Amino acid sequence: MAKKIVIAVVGLLLCGAMVCMVSCKQNETVSQEQAKETESVETILSEDEIIEDDVASTDETDEEDDEVTNQGETKMTTTNVKDTENFYGIEFTEDSEIFARIKGKSYKDDCTIPVSDLRYLHVLHVGFDGQTHEGEIICNKSIAEDLLEIFEALYEAEYPIEKIKLVDEYNAEDEASMADNNSSCFNFRFISHTTKVSNHGAGLAIDINPLYNPYVKTVDGALSIEPANGAPYVDRSADFPYKIDETDLAYQLFTAHGFTWGGAWTSSKDYQHFEKAD
Repeated sequence: MAKKIVIAVVGLLLCGAMVCMVSCKQNETVSQEQAKETESVETILSEDEIIEDDVASTDETDEEDDEVTNQGETKMTTTNVKDTENFYGIEFTEDSEIFARIKGKSYKDDCTIPVSDLRYLHVLHVGFDGQTHEGEIICNKSIAEDLLEIFEALYEAEYPIEKIKLVDEYNAEDEASMADNNSSCFNFRFISHTTKVSNHGAGLAIDINPLYNPYVKTVDGALSIEPANGAPYVDRSADFPYKIDETDLAYQLFTAHGFTWGGAWTSSKDYQHFEKAD
């Protein structure tokens, strides 16, 4: 009888030990699974932090791209321009690609205007073909925002301007540019027989559709017309397209921004010309 009791007790002890071992094993398995889950969560959090860092880095880069384009070029800040993707200005230095395009042409070797006083403008305009075209202007910084606002308004009104190219594309030759009906602004030069810089030379004047709105002056009894092929448009009482007068939208916008019109001059007439001197 005692022997049977001992055997039973031993059996119970062995069973308890086995249960304990199984329980320990299960606890160990659970602990390992919890550890794996914790590690997985930490990995996900770490990846999220990396993604957030990448997004922040991208945002910073985008902000920098908004301010700086190419080397030596910084985008202007404007206040009243609506479409800043297409109507914008750039401040540039002598290290820039923009300056390389005008050096020795409109920006001549004897130019007395600091590069820091000039701005490059990008605009859109409706051509004589009724299509949208890109335009480029170099002007004085003091009228840069005026011009951006004016050309944006002209574009919205579908006002026709045939070409807006840098005069440098014509080797900075005014007659060639005007004869091709190109609207342009900066081209350094002195007023004839003086040491005074002209308003075009300072980037403070701009010509619009010059072929149809020529410069006219009587010199030694002879009529001087610039461009020469603008002669058919000297008679301002005649009816023809692209004529600038006081009813014209360009005239109204430029004068509203404080520009004066060459068509109102008395000693000569410069129907293409708007200027805003300092």
